[in-house]
Amino acid sequence: MTDISPNAQPSAERALAHAEIRDLQRTVQALRNELELKAMDKENAVQSAVAASSQEMAALKTTISVLRDALEIARIEREAAAEKAMAYAQDEMQQLKATIGTLREQLELIRMEMPKTLQAERQASSSEIVQLRATIQEMREQMEMLAGKGS
Repeated sequence: MTDISPNAQPSAERALAHAEIRDLQRTVQALRNELELKAMDKENAVQSAVAASSQEMAALKTTISVLRDALEIARIEREAAAEKAMAYAQDEMQQLKATIGTLREQLELIRMEMPKTLQAERQASSSEIVQLRATIQEMREQMEMLAGKGS
C-alpha cells in the first residue's frame, strides 16, 4: 500500500468532495434543464389544447350563428305563409259574403216580384177565362141560332 501522508489525505478528500459537489451540481443542472423542458412541453401542450379548444369554440359559434340564421329565415317564412293563408282566407270570406249578399238580394227581389207575377198571372188567367166564357157564350148563341133556323 501506498503511504498517504496526513496532509495528502485531506487534500484528496477535498478533491473527492469537490468532484462529488461538481457531479451533484451537474446533476442538479441536468435535472433543472429536464424540468424546464418538461415545463415547456407541458406549456406547449396546454397552448395546443387551448388553441384547439378555441378553434372548436369558434366553429361551434359559427355553426350556432348559421343555425340561428336558418331558424330566423324559417320563422319569417312560416309567418309569411301564415299571413298569406290568412289573407287568402279573408279574401275568400269576403267573396263568399258578397255572393251571399247577392243571392239574398236576388231572393228578396224574387219574393217581392212573386206576388206581382202571381197577380199578373191571375189577372191574365181571369181575363182569359172571361174571354173564353164570352167565346163560349157567343158560340152557344150561334148554335142556338143555328138550331133555331134548322127547326
